[in-house]
Amino acid sequence: MRILWKCYNHLKQLIIMRILSVLFALALIFNACGDKSESKKSMLRHVVLFKYKDSSSPDEVKKVTETFASLYGKIPQVKAFEWGVNNSPENLNQGFTHCYMLSFSSDEDLAAYQIHPAHKEFQQVLNPHMEKVFVVDYWTK
Repeated sequence: MRILWKCYNHLKQLIIMRILSVLFALALIFNACGDKSESKKSMLRHVVLFKYKDSSSPDEVKKVTETFASLYGKIPQVKAFEWGVNNSPENLNQGFTHCYMLSFSSDEDLAAYQIHPAHKEFQQVLNPHMEKVFVVDYWTK
């Protein structure tokens, strides 16, 4: 009877080890699948900051912003657009007052945006008013 009990306990341990092995394997599979889906969600952000010329009126700056914002509907590669005016109390903006952020799905989409005729038209509206520009592109994590 004692031998039978030892065999039963040994069999029980083997079953538990098998179950744990299967659970561990499933966890690895789900983790790997999760990584792939996260990479699909990653977006390329194109952040643009402008310092406008002091001679540009608020209405002219508004026209530049409206023209920039309209690219979201004109250029299909632009997946999202947002903008805002600096309000940081740190006073480290070095004169850059307006920040614009565009989102893209790929490097190729950003490249297509940069040569798109609507983007070139926007630059014609912008250039008389832009004193300085600062651009950062990054992939979201």
